[in-house]
Amino acid sequence: MVALPDYLSMSAEEYLLWEPTQEQRYEYWDGEVVAMSGGTRNHNRVSGNFFRLLDDALADRSCEVYIVDVKVQVEQGQKYFYPDVVVTCDQRDRDPQLIQFPCLIIEVLSPSTEAADRGKKFAKYRQSPTLQEYVLVQVTQPFVEVFRRNQQGQWVLSEYNLDDKLQLESVDVEIAIADLYRQVQFGTEPIDEDL
Repeated sequence: MVALPDYLSMSAEEYLLWEPTQEQRYEYWDGEVVAMSGGTRNHNRVSGNFFRLLDDALADRSCEVYIVDVKVQVEQGQKYFYPDVVVTCDQRDRDPQLIQFPCLIIEVLSPSTEAADRGKKFAKYRQSPTLQEYVLVQVTQPFVEVFRRNQQGQWVLSEYNLDDKLQLESVDVEIAIADLYRQVQFGTEPIDEDL
């Protein structure tokens, strides 16, 4: 197998044809193809727990929950991202390769991705007219941040700790924060000293 550089340049059309044939996942940022970094066991556990809880809660509804390997079209022809978990309840989402109309996006934070998840990615996700909630989940400690779009179109932050229950208004689902962290062992994740 030939090693690819961390960054490649190509058109969005080329990316959408090329990327599904790759063993690794790549996001697309304005003509630049960016390799996704690998996750940790805690990252995988939290993502899986969130997916399972949402998938079970939404089983009888017309919403669909996806984990890790389904990309979101943030800006057609410009930006395609891979959130850790994404939910769509929009009947227009028919493309087999990507989600265009998410209502809920969840990013499980790691030291290498936190700045982008909080900054550049969230700035672009906020432009989606269908996105109602953006959730950031820590893996070094039990802490969840939820940004919700209010009726005025502003994003409002709510914070949750281990003993709290999280009400996801976008899909009308309540989740105990402790359930998100089931089988997570704190103190085993690498900690970025700059955070």
